[in-house]
Amino acid sequence: MDVTVEEIEAFTAIAELGGFTDASRKLNRSQPAISRRIRELEQSLGAALFERTGRSVALTDAGRALLPYAEAALAAIRDGERAVREAAERPGGARTLSLAIVGTLADSHIVEALRTFESRFPEASVELRTATSREVSALVRGGEATLGLRYFPDADPKLESIPLGVEKLLVVVPAAHPVTARRLPDLRAFEGERWLGFPPERGQPDSFGHLLDRRLPAMGLADAPITRVDSLTAQKRLVQAGLGVALMPVSSVREELRIGSLRAVEVDDLDAALPVVVVRRRRGHWSRPAAAFLEVLRERTPGVLD
Repeated sequence: MDVTVEEIEAFTAIAELGGFTDASRKLNRSQPAISRRIRELEQSLGAALFERTGRSVALTDAGRALLPYAEAALAAIRDGERAVREAAERPGGARTLSLAIVGTLADSHIVEALRTFESRFPEASVELRTATSREVSALVRGGEATLGLRYFPDADPKLESIPLGVEKLLVVVPAAHPVTARRLPDLRAFEGERWLGFPPERGQPDSFGHLLDRRLPAMGLADAPITRVDSLTAQKRLVQAGLGVALMPVSSVREELRIGSLRAVEVDDLDAALPVVVVRRRRGHWSRPAAAFLEVLRERTPGVLD
């Protein structure tokens, strides 16, 4: 029995999302249909691809071996579809640019870059998806997005990470926090505080999740407790509730700072920032709109995102 595109698509969706239910939602297929595709794929390959524990699944050794090839195959098919569509288009015809972006980066710089791009290429339409940095890379790796904007370069050799600049990090505290200064020389005022941070990304030695692990000990807070929360929105809500303090990019808390539900403290010795990069597949289809948007991004995000 031949392996089908639908089977590979189901396999990669489950591997990405960690379950059959979420994969069925993403692919707009019933869960029995997704299960059938995986069963037929496993029969074709003669190996189990997932270990099932209740509702959660994990890749087997065979599944981990298959995943990079499955992602590459889907990406190549999607690239081929785009290339054919572009070749068949009339001059001046409509073109689509598919972007994946970390939600907090959708600030004034990126919005202005999109406006500039659309004014230069009125025939182009933009498909925009927001995701975490890890998800942005997955969307680009699988060919679902041509370009991705994320924090920190991705270590995956299949992806190219193009630096745009850095986004400054501030210590964010609840409105009623006893530290009232807007600026401090160091972090000593936060000794004994619980910090909220992201889980470190596996296989990514430089990630947002590693930042607190490195910066707090370097500033004399080696024993500071850290609670891992994988949602920036949840982190903000926990800080607002007085359940910890956090390091956050300026763009992610602008509205909360404006209405006064959170306060930000600059720390002179902290020197913490998030590198912002564009990721693309090294051998992916490179369309004219994608090249043009990258040029605009470089113009509109010169060095530092404030």
